[in-house]
Amino acid sequence: MTPSADPHSRSGIDPDSFEEDGAARDRPSLGHAVIRDYLRRLEERPGVYRMLDAKGDVLYVGKARNLKRRVASYAKPTGQSSRIGRMIDATASMMFLTTETETEALLLEQNLIKQLKPRYNVLLRDDKSFPNVLVTGDHRFPQVKKHRGLRKEPGRYFGPFASAGSVNRTLNQLQKAFLLRSCSDPMFESRTRPCLLHQIKRCSAPCVGAIGEQDYAALVEDAVEFLSGRSSKVQEGLAAAMTVASEAMEFERAAALRDRIRALTTVQANQGVNPEGVEEADVVALHQEGGQACVEVFFIRAHQNWGNRAYFPRTGSGAEPGEILEAFLGQFYGNKTPPRLILASHPPDNADLVADALSTQLGRRVSIQLPQRGEKARLLEQAGRNAREALARRMAEGASQVALLEGLAEAFGLDGPPERIEVYDNSHIMGAHAVGGMVVAGPEGFLRSQYRKFNIRGTDLTPGDDFGMMRQVLTRRFARLAREDPDRRSGVWPDLVLIDGGAGQVAAACAALGELGIDEVAVIGVAKGVDRDAGKEEFHRPGQPPLALGHRDPVLYFVQRLRDEAHRFAIGAHRTRRATQTRATPLDEVPGVGAARKRALLAHFGSAKAVTRAGLADLRAAPGISDALAETIYGFFHGEG
Repeated sequence: MTPSADPHSRSGIDPDSFEEDGAARDRPSLGHAVIRDYLRRLEERPGVYRMLDAKGDVLYVGKARNLKRRVASYAKPTGQSSRIGRMIDATASMMFLTTETETEALLLEQNLIKQLKPRYNVLLRDDKSFPNVLVTGDHRFPQVKKHRGLRKEPGRYFGPFASAGSVNRTLNQLQKAFLLRSCSDPMFESRTRPCLLHQIKRCSAPCVGAIGEQDYAALVEDAVEFLSGRSSKVQEGLAAAMTVASEAMEFERAAALRDRIRALTTVQANQGVNPEGVEEADVVALHQEGGQACVEVFFIRAHQNWGNRAYFPRTGSGAEPGEILEAFLGQFYGNKTPPRLILASHPPDNADLVADALSTQLGRRVSIQLPQRGEKARLLEQAGRNAREALARRMAEGASQVALLEGLAEAFGLDGPPERIEVYDNSHIMGAHAVGGMVVAGPEGFLRSQYRKFNIRGTDLTPGDDFGMMRQVLTRRFARLAREDPDRRSGVWPDLVLIDGGAGQVAAACAALGELGIDEVAVIGVAKGVDRDAGKEEFHRPGQPPLALGHRDPVLYFVQRLRDEAHRFAIGAHRTRRATQTRATPLDEVPGVGAARKRALLAHFGSAKAVTRAGLADLRAAPGISDALAETIYGFFHGEG
């Protein structure tokens, strides 16, 4: 790739002819004429192009094996879909970046799409990483645990699993079957007697020497064999050992082995469809209907189905299956390790190029196949059926959601159905550990990736001042919005703010917005009625009398769901903060004092408060504390260097 400070320098276009947004001076304003004007300056090289509107917002990001030839296709006034035609009509300027190869262009294109989120690109909106099972490799007695993110920690990884729930279920059964420890290394080192997991026969208690290193290693290898798909070998060994124990009248040991075999059987049952002829693959099936699309992904590892996930990429009307799958695969594997085999329901555009890019990422060959018969085709058929059903459910829910938003607008006299609703609630105990929660909803339901929590702080707040807390939360939220998106282009400005509270909360919210000069966001307070019963809510709006809705009004139930979700989220955030601060000690902030030294200090002095009051000589006498560290600790608590 050959990016430079000037992204146009390799394209043959004079950089001085461009404004900051990429628009050239003295150029036709919009559409085909703008695009044709670039052609005479373009080279026939691979690269990435961006199409921008008159405001400088990116409309589309594309890649090309030959930039000049690809851009020329947009200069023709005919032969384009309505979607691409609208994009061309809105184009005011273009930007270019050349690369050495088309594969590099593909990778750069997908990175830019994720970063810029252009309006006319196919966009994967939910792109979270998946959890794995990790058997650690840096300890004499390896731990089995859930892992999410980059595979930096040493050990053996198994996955991905479609959800945290499927990993947790598998870990639960693996504990029963192989008795591997799940505790962290510091907890392992500090144990002096077996924990509850050992008592309920879910851990072999290597922490206290209940099992030797060699025997524990055998359990680890059995677990790895099972997770690698060689479960029959493991079960045969356990069955043979159970028979020997029974014949020797070691009935307790035989019962324990029987329980382990049952646990293995449960894990296998949870895997669902286990293909015999497919060891490792992702099954990717696309279904389109009504201008929407669903991509269902099944994860096959070690001949086992480790779950599935449905995705609903933003496609725009007129996107073809090949374009959708090419964009989906590029974005989906941008932060995930691809398998060796991808089974696809439709041929993605530039399939060879996509496979080459994924092969480069994996470091070994990745194949994209479109099977027509046999077991692989049956897997695709099952994934396609799930995609069709998931899209049907989503469309039905979306229609219902749209109707509710329209009813909400009518009930409260809004200008139109809100595209984005933000709901706020605070949670605290007598003002302590106060947290504000914000949940977001729109035509597609709750947008959980956009939830936010606010740790309420400040000495000027009276403990328990709910009005002041709400004012602080909204001030912080909207001050940041005004700073980061003053022109309101990003789509994250709400049309409606719902507050869990009555007239006082609404007044505090309006005061916060008024100080920021924001007066076009509707604010409504949701208060329990005089009896504080659900169903008797009163709705408070600035300058208007309270409003009540009918007991059976669907809009009432909808608002209750919104409020309850905000309440749930705020309480959860408050509990997390309270638990974290409850566990905190003054020693957490001292430089050079880690977990081991903190335990040593607490054991020696009896409490954190005693450490803060200790003299320098006493600190030096503590085990594991050097003279230099003793001076650091003493200085930290007594205001010295």
